[in-house]
Amino acid sequence: MIRVSVSYPKSDTAKFDHDYYANTHVPLAVAAWSPASTEIDKGINGPNLAAVHFTFDSNDTFQAAMAKPETAAVMADVANYTDITPVMQVSEIVG
Repeated sequence: MIRVSVSYPKSDTAKFDHDYYANTHVPLAVAAWSPASTEIDKGINGPNLAAVHFTFDSNDTFQAAMAKPETAAVMADVANYTDITPVMQVSEIVG
């Protein structure tokens, strides 16, 4: 199982629309990529304002999702809710 985490680091000047992110952007990504599961974090304390975690059955499944034409629309939508450059981490779930 693969977890893909996309986080948005805090800054004093960052713009981030949590409602748009949860209600529009993440559903757009889910529709495009069909992950096995999805969780959204709203940062309370720590280095990130927000994050999303998608799980995929395998790295091949994740790579196939990223290669879909719909990925372009997901990436283009980022400007609608934030000016933060997202940070992505791909991990193998081992426990």
